[in-house]
Amino acid sequence: MKKIKLMLVTFIAVLTVIIGGKALAYDVTVSDANTGHTYESEQVFSGSLSDDGTTLSNIQWGTGVTEAGKTAIETDYHVNSAQELAEKMTKFSAADAEAFAAEVGNYLQKPAGLSGLEAGYYLIKDKDGTLDHADKAYTSYILKLVKNEKVTPKSDVPTVTKKVKDTNDTTGVTTDWQDAADYDINDKVPFQLTATLPSNLASYKEYSLELKDTLSSGLTYNKDAKIYLVNGINKADVTALFTVADDGSSFKINNLKSIDGVLSSSKIVVEYSAKLNENAVVGVEGNPNEVSLVYSNNPNFTGNGETSPKGDTPKDKVRVFTYQVVVNKVDQDGNPLKGAGFTLYKKDISGVWHTVKVLNSGDATTFAFKGLDDGDYKLSETVTPSGYNSIADIEFSITAEHDTLSDNPTLISLSGKTTSGTATFSSDSNIGTLSTKVENKKGSILPSTGSIGTKVFYLAGIILVLGAGVLIVTKKRTEMT
Repeated sequence: MKKIKLMLVTFIAVLTVIIGGKALAYDVTVSDANTGHTYESEQVFSGSLSDDGTTLSNIQWGTGVTEAGKTAIETDYHVNSAQELAEKMTKFSAADAEAFAAEVGNYLQKPAGLSGLEAGYYLIKDKDGTLDHADKAYTSYILKLVKNEKVTPKSDVPTVTKKVKDTNDTTGVTTDWQDAADYDINDKVPFQLTATLPSNLASYKEYSLELKDTLSSGLTYNKDAKIYLVNGINKADVTALFTVADDGSSFKINNLKSIDGVLSSSKIVVEYSAKLNENAVVGVEGNPNEVSLVYSNNPNFTGNGETSPKGDTPKDKVRVFTYQVVVNKVDQDGNPLKGAGFTLYKKDISGVWHTVKVLNSGDATTFAFKGLDDGDYKLSETVTPSGYNSIADIEFSITAEHDTLSDNPTLISLSGKTTSGTATFSSDSNIGTLSTKVENKKGSILPSTGSIGTKVFYLAGIILVLGAGVLIVTKKRTEMT
């Protein structure tokens, strides 16, 4: 009999564990738990879960809310208990639920994991301080009635891209926005920055946005930036609402949501130009330029946008290339030849030649025309070495191929082709150089000829001079006698 009682007690104990274990065995699975996030739960309400897992009854405040929070929330919602509040919440809209979650988020005290949870109403969130990627964002608070559940985090990050347009001065063709271009020194180079916004923008009280732009030393910002709010085909100028750095390195607004018409589908577009200057790097290295986006990344933060936690997107890069033509002056034997001077011209879309640069060598024999892009050119010898024949003008074209869509755009090829005159160009894409030898030939020393008539005149002249001398001497002797 005692054995039967002992077995019965043991069975009841095991059954109690099984039943109790089932009550505490609810797990929450987050769909992107392997992307650098660590999630936790806070119990807002406890209660009894219906058999179909849809209804919570006998509702009490959960362990995740502080006593001060319970009092403050009941006061704000004009209720006297968690049960009354839960009844009112059955009529909440999605926006009301978000507002409630944000308020509860101010009074959290006992975070737990996502497994072994008892039935209740929970707030799921990123664990504070655990976001291990600068380009990530915290999830908006998720309110969930817990049974075994799978939830999708309400987090998203903005993106940013940088683009440049390319123009051929000779053909007049301008490309669409792309990742690389080539320009002449002193040209005006157009750039565009485009930021997209997070899908959960509405969850943020304020949203800080800063486009951090970096120009290489070969480019000088022209202080002409325009900033637009773009919704579909509608484009509104919002430049005055942003703080723009004098050097164009920052375009910032502390609360983007203060702009009328901002939606999660909106884009912020910055367009400006920069001059390619004398510091421009020639060749495959080019003149890289980058942009990144610094943004509010915690929708649960209730302070202002300026002080909100921030994320930082990866940088997006474009390159501006420029090239040079090197002319080596030689004589007919291939030896370096001093004393020349050249003028380089470029043809525009109307066929007019414009002076690019004038170089006079002095004692130099090499002429480097730095800072050129694709197009048609003419090389004229404006100073010819003494004793040598001038050369005919050399007309040639520069063509280049570079990446137009790449995370790290590079120069693919560079070539020069003579269309008039005599010159052959060799190319080195790595240093962005087209080289040629320009040969001058010596002038001719023409022979001189004489005749018998000339010789007779020379002889007669000599005789006259001698005769005159004899007469003078004879006359002096006669006078003396």
